[in-house]
Amino acid sequence: MPRSTAEDQRQRIIGHAVAGFSRAGYHATPVAEIAAAAGVSTAYVFRLFPGKLGLFVAAVDHCYAQVVEALVAGGERSASSDPADILEGMTSAYIELIRDRNLIALQVQAQAACDVPEIRDAVRRGLASVVRSVTRVSGAQPDAVQRFIAYGQLCHLIVQADLGSLTDSWAETVSAGIRHPDDVAVTA
Repeated sequence: MPRSTAEDQRQRIIGHAVAGFSRAGYHATPVAEIAAAAGVSTAYVFRLFPGKLGLFVAAVDHCYAQVVEALVAGGERSASSDPADILEGMTSAYIELIRDRNLIALQVQAQAACDVPEIRDAVRRGLASVVRSVTRVSGAQPDAVQRFIAYGQLCHLIVQADLGSLTDSWAETVSAGIRHPDDVAVTA
């Protein structure tokens, strides 16, 4: 069996970091827990990343890169050149991507830790990349891109709080018109 490179290990550890940090956030997740999940020593993690903060930022960067990749692919699959149709294609691609709830949860955890300047910078960098990519691929006007981003944040809230399962009028008001695939379980 061929040996994996440090970059392969780095990517594998980032995958475990996304899952680990998505559950308990930056402050409450020990690096030892992520290292154990990845099957490596904590010392090895620190050889590949500049501390816990570096690992968290790498996980956030990875998360936003996945979001951008999915949105761009969804927009480019659109048969239409109408910005609204392209944004709809991006929405469908994002809905598929967030079947892995770790990606939503990590974004929420990163936003909650924006009091740490490096994490705030990673969130800003990720959001900037999303906005620039959506704007470029869709050709939509800034107000349409803003609504698209706002809709995505509302989707996060609906999924995380499981509002779609409630029949209370307030929950139905918040989740009206928001769609997520019901037939496939969302991973946690």
